[in-house]
Amino acid sequence: MTRILATAFALLALGTAASAGSLDDVKAAGALRIGTEGTYAPFTFHDASGALVGFDVEIGQAVAKELGVKAEFVEGKWDGLIAGLASDRYDAVINQVGITEERQARFDFSKPYIVSKAVLIVKADNDAIKDFADLKGLRAAQSLTSNYGKIAETAGASLVGTDGFDQSIQLVLTGRADATINDNLSFLDFKKQKPDAPVKIVATQDEAAASGIIVQKGNPELVAAIDAALDAIRADGTYKTISDKYFGTDVSQ
Repeated sequence: MTRILATAFALLALGTAASAGSLDDVKAAGALRIGTEGTYAPFTFHDASGALVGFDVEIGQAVAKELGVKAEFVEGKWDGLIAGLASDRYDAVINQVGITEERQARFDFSKPYIVSKAVLIVKADNDAIKDFADLKGLRAAQSLTSNYGKIAETAGASLVGTDGFDQSIQLVLTGRADATINDNLSFLDFKKQKPDAPVKIVATQDEAAASGIIVQKGNPELVAAIDAALDAIRADGTYKTISDKYFGTDVSQ
């Protein structure tokens, strides 16, 4: 579930890019501009009618409502989301962005709103891969700038680049990759939609990863307002309703 938006090189390359909107700007515009991928079910994707839906989308809508504005989504490819935030294409990114020290040095985060664990996924008939260490010398299907890709590389795998979870799973199913590391909640949603898909989890990282809403550095009022909004939707049951809808459980802990 937790996604890493850019490598350290990409962060440095952004340099002194323009700031995103302040809370005053958001209020004046009457909209919270939210960068999101739109291709990462169940968090942000398009349903059969073409509408943008998902857990992150509904969290964004609920947060914007608490701020007294509308949610305005701007879609973009995963690897370009952080650049879009830095160049003022939107005010925040809500797309399973992992909270890391590296990223906190360049951007500000809300408090965590969801947690997940990295899991190792292989074909159902694969009995050779039992743990992350078994990836050494094998092929892992990953988004190249994701934290999961870094985990796979650290384990000694070579990466087969993908655009997201669904493509990663398809490469594993077709044998073009030996495994993929992804988040447990995405896998659970996938198996809910396709219970007969011949893939399985063989290992789970012990450490849970938290995601937050990421905004440009230097907007403490916006961060505080988003944090207050997250508190409000937890208190009034909105968060639980959204969480139950997509996962059947509370994913904030």
